[in-house]
Amino acid sequence: MTTNIADQDQTERLLKQIHEAMARRTPLRIRGGDSKRHLGRPVDADELDTRDHTGVVRYDPTELVITVRAGTRLQDLNNLLRANDQHLPPEAPDYSGVATVAGMVAAAVAGPRRPWAGSVRDFVLGCRVISAQGKHLRFGGEVMKNVAGYDFSRLLAGSHGCLGVITEVSLKVLPLPRASQSLCLDVDADSALRLLAQWKRENLPISGACHWDNRLHIRLEGGRASVEAACARLNATPISDQVWEDLREHRLPFFQTPRTLWRLSVPATTALADFPGDVLLDWGGAQRWVKSDAPAREIRCIAAALRGHATCYTPGVDDNPFEPLPPEILRLHQRLKAQLDPARLFNPGRMYAEI
Repeated sequence: MTTNIADQDQTERLLKQIHEAMARRTPLRIRGGDSKRHLGRPVDADELDTRDHTGVVRYDPTELVITVRAGTRLQDLNNLLRANDQHLPPEAPDYSGVATVAGMVAAAVAGPRRPWAGSVRDFVLGCRVISAQGKHLRFGGEVMKNVAGYDFSRLLAGSHGCLGVITEVSLKVLPLPRASQSLCLDVDADSALRLLAQWKRENLPISGACHWDNRLHIRLEGGRASVEAACARLNATPISDQVWEDLREHRLPFFQTPRTLWRLSVPATTALADFPGDVLLDWGGAQRWVKSDAPAREIRCIAAALRGHATCYTPGVDDNPFEPLPPEILRLHQRLKAQLDPARLFNPGRMYAEI
């Protein structure tokens, strides 16, 4: 299939640089578009740039699977899928067009549709990876039932490049919804959470729900008849779908204030809490963005009280941006790193100083 995505196979260059780093015992900082450099701890290492390793390896729209190289821009992938009336449901941010496919998988950051459509990890069918031993390995495949034993390709999702260098990704894609409509209601946050719980019981075709500034924003997607029926049921004000892109890309006014940005992941039905700052509810209440000058310890205590965890999205504020791990979980992470990357070659300390 003809696309406007450059076909550049840089596998040999990547392998050569990794072998040289192995010989010198020099760690590498894996980078694509660098759009998520603010996530995690800084890595002091030589740079391994994957941006020119691009191209569509295989894509047959009838199979609902696409395989692309690591440096392919997420924006280009989305444009190709949209031209075939398909999409990648987790709705990952493309950060003004610079985010890459491998970066999306490595960070596993998803957008507003995630609670209803699934995570980035759920749509990863397989990967090709360069290991810390300098071998180019293949994991998973290009069909849903192709895994015997542990699915290493999905383990890479959210690993932030600490376990290997992703060179190719096979992703499951889905047809675009037949109909979509965004709406808004003027209600406070408590009322918004009650309404969302009620609409969940009524099985409304919601694929986005966020609240800030005393306004609840909802997206309905699905068959035309079901979307029209839900619109009539809610009797809310129609708005542009642009709000979801602005939310996904952190372009809403909420994100523009200079205070520290925190992401809290909590159970969706969790009641509101007193936060020392401004709060935006996303994912129907399961994700809460907080803008605050409060110390990290205070934010994490609030998250723990809500049976959740907190991640700092503003660099330089907290030496441990990700939620600190319990000792037994940290030991598992250390054992996994020691098994797959004993020389700490790839992104050492990116997630935690001990890994």
